[in-house]
Amino acid sequence: MRVKVRIYCKRCGERFVLRGRRETNRIETGFKRCLCDNADEFIFEEEAL
Repeated sequence: MRVKVRIYCKRCGERFVLRGRRETNRIETGFKRCLCDNADEFIFEEEAL
């Protein structure tokens, strides 16, 4: 299922809006890390397309 994902960085406050695929208990967007080199501290919100 396709979803719209909003990703917020807890360190610098940068926001990203991506489209991804909902897999069993996980969302695959290809997003790896923020511009501030943060790879762990994020808030994810999803919305069905």
